Amino acid sequence: MRKITALQILVFACLLTLAIGLTAAVLLLAVDPVFRSEALRDFRGIADLSATLVLLFGFALLTYRLFLKAFPLREGPIAPGSGMELRYHVHLLFHLMFFQPLTRSFVVPVPLMRLIYVLLGCRLGANSYSAGTILDPILTEVGDNVIIGHGAALFSHAVEGDDLSLSKIWIGNRVTIGAGSVIMPGVTIGDGAIIAVSSVIPKGTRVGAGEIWAGVPARMISVRKAKMPDKTKQTQATDLLI
Repeated sequence: MRKITALQILVFACLLTLAIGLTAAVLLLAVDPVFRSEALRDFRGIADLSATLVLLFGFALLTYRLFLKAFPLREGPIAPGSGMELRYHVHLLFHLMFFQPLTRSFVVPVPLMRLIYVLLGCRLGANSYSAGTILDPILTEVGDNVIIGHGAALFSHAVEGDDLSLSKIWIGNRVTIGAGSVIMPGVTIGDGAIIAVSSVIPKGTRVGAGEIWAGVPARMISVRKAKMPDKTKQTQATDLLI
């Protein structure tokens, strides 16, 4: 595991200072005058604390996304002392300090968790939800109608001794990932696949469309059969062809 350097901490501290400064400015110029009114005076303490937490999280998220927009993370090995290592460790510090306490919380409702992951840069398709933890949202892409079960973990970074690398996770449509499963970096899961409860999909694995995988490490145990139309529909289709 690599040490986070003083320069990387300094860059993170500068971005955090910017977020704190923006939070203080908004509180002083917009929020505080509202809470000074007679009607809200009794609730000022609670309101000030709530507004501070929401604004600080919002501006931290904004500075984090702008930083990665200007200096995006790239897939592949990360050399020690490189600019990519600095970017990744700043990304890591933001998650450790601000985002993981929320994404690993059982208190946050799953629909709200979806919004948090989208704001963090995860590409979540329509009607897709995670009750698990996506550790690198900006390197994770999920299709439509996907469910990620409770306690599942998806991570796009690999730490192997001193080696560090990033590899995107791609999940297709109508995929089910069972509770407690682990999806490692570089995994691709095709449409309609099912990952059984507590399975571990090794890094770089390609799960085909409709396949069912289970085990530690996981392997394919069967393939889902496509649903055939009923006889009435088959007859109607034949009549049309004739």
